Amino acid sequence: MDNRNSIKAISVFFSALFVCMMVYMCNFVYHNEQEMINNSYNSRSEILLSKNYRGTIYAASGEVLAETELDSAGNETRVYPYSNLFSHSIGYSTNGRMGVEAFCNYYLINSNLNLTEKVSNSTLGLKNPGDSVYTTFDVSIQEAADKALGIYNGAIIMTDVKTGKILAMVSKPNFDPNQIVTLWSDLVEDTESSVLLNRATQGLYPPGSTFKIVTALEYIRQNPDSYSDYSYNCNGIFKKDDCRIQCYHGMTHGKVSFTKSFAKSCNSSFANIGTGLDMNSFADTLEDLLFNQELPYNATLYSKSSVNVSEEMTTDDIMQTSIGQGKTLMTPLHLNMITAAIANNGEMMTPYMVDRVESVDGRVIKTYKPKSNGQVMTEEEARILQELMTAVVESGTASKLQGYGYTAAGKTGSAEYNSNSDSHAWFTGFAPVENPQVAVTVILECAGSGGDYAVPMARRVFDAYFESVN
Repeated sequence: MDNRNSIKAISVFFSALFVCMMVYMCNFVYHNEQEMINNSYNSRSEILLSKNYRGTIYAASGEVLAETELDSAGNETRVYPYSNLFSHSIGYSTNGRMGVEAFCNYYLINSNLNLTEKVSNSTLGLKNPGDSVYTTFDVSIQEAADKALGIYNGAIIMTDVKTGKILAMVSKPNFDPNQIVTLWSDLVEDTESSVLLNRATQGLYPPGSTFKIVTALEYIRQNPDSYSDYSYNCNGIFKKDDCRIQCYHGMTHGKVSFTKSFAKSCNSSFANIGTGLDMNSFADTLEDLLFNQELPYNATLYSKSSVNVSEEMTTDDIMQTSIGQGKTLMTPLHLNMITAAIANNGEMMTPYMVDRVESVDGRVIKTYKPKSNGQVMTEEEARILQELMTAVVESGTASKLQGYGYTAAGKTGSAEYNSNSDSHAWFTGFAPVENPQVAVTVILECAGSGGDYAVPMARRVFDAYFESVN
C-alpha cells in the first residue's frame, strides 16, 4: 500500500512538473517568438523564406527604402533605392542583418496575405510577399542631414519631441547596402574599420560643453531659490587645489551670470559650479537621466553612456566632469533624448523608427505608438533649461541659428579628445522655442568648434523640417 501511494505521489509530481514545463514553454514561445525566429540557430526563418520573399520597407511618406526584386526566373535581389542614404538606419539583410532589416525581420519574412491568394500562389509555385514595414523616416530631412554632414565623419539625428519618432538618422562613414556582399570581406578583414558602426546610436564621445545642460540642471536642483543670483568673474582660467581649467581657446568672459555662463559656455564658471555640487545628489540626477544604464530603445544596437560621479572624486575629476570632459562618454542618441525631454516639458519619450507593419494588401498587422519613459525632470526645471538654451542662440555660441524664419534653442560643444586639444564639434537643440516640435543632435568628429561647424549643419536640418511642414 505504501509503495502504491509512493508511486502515485511520484506520478502526480512528474505530471504536474510536465504541465508546468509545457505552460512555461508555451508562454516563452508566445512572448519571444520574434527573438527565436531572428536567432541565427533557428532554421524556421529559412523555412519561412522558402515560402515568402522579404517584404518592402517604406519611408513615412511611402517612398520605397528597401524591396525585393524578382526576375523572370524567380531569383530574388534585395534592392535599396537610396543606396548609402539609409545604410545604418535601414541596414541590410545579407551577411547578417542591421537596422530596420534586423529589428523587423520577423515581419518582413512572414506573410499575412489573404488565404485565397496564398492558395493561388502555392498552386502556381510562387512565393508570397512578406509584410510591409512603414518607418518614421522623412526622406527630405534624411537627405538634408546627409548633405549637411558632407565629408565629415559623425552623426545627425532628428526626433519628434512629443512622440519620439525618429525623422532622420545619418551616420558617416557609410556604405552602399546594395554592395554589402562585395564589401563584406574587406570590412571583416579590416579590424580598424568602423564603417558599419552606427555613430548615432553606438558612437561614444566626450560630450564636451553639451554636458553643461546636465551640470546646470544639477545646480538648479541644489539651489532652487538662488541659482538666478549666481555670479562669477571669468579671467579665462579657473584654479583650485593645484588644478586648473581653461576656457575654450583661452577666452575671457568677464563677469557672468548663470545664464551668461551657459550661453557663452564658460568652462571656468562651470568648473566653479561643479566643485560646489554635492556629488551624491549629482549621481541621482545622472541616474534620472539614464546614464550608466540601458536606454528605452531596442530598434538598433546602441551603447550606454557613462559617467562616474562620487564623493571620492578628485578636484580635477570634478572640474573635468562638470564641463563634459574627463572619462564622460555619451551617444548622440542619448543626448538627443535628454534634449527632447527638455523641449517636452521634462517628459522623455522613447525614440522609435517604425510606425506600423501592414500586409501587402493593406491590413494593419502591428502599430508602434508613442511611449513615455516618464518625467525625468520637473516642468519648472525643463522651463529653466529651455530659457538657458534659448539664450545660447540669442546671445551665445549658437547665434548662427538666428534669422531663419523659426526660433531655436540649443547647446554647443567642443569636446577635446586628446592631449593636442583636438576637438569634436557638437550641437544639440530644438525648435521652435514657443512650441517645440523637433530636436536635432549633431556630432562632427575632429571638426573643432561646435558653434562654427555643428550649428550650421543643424540649421540645414531644421530648415528641411520646416520646409516639409509648411
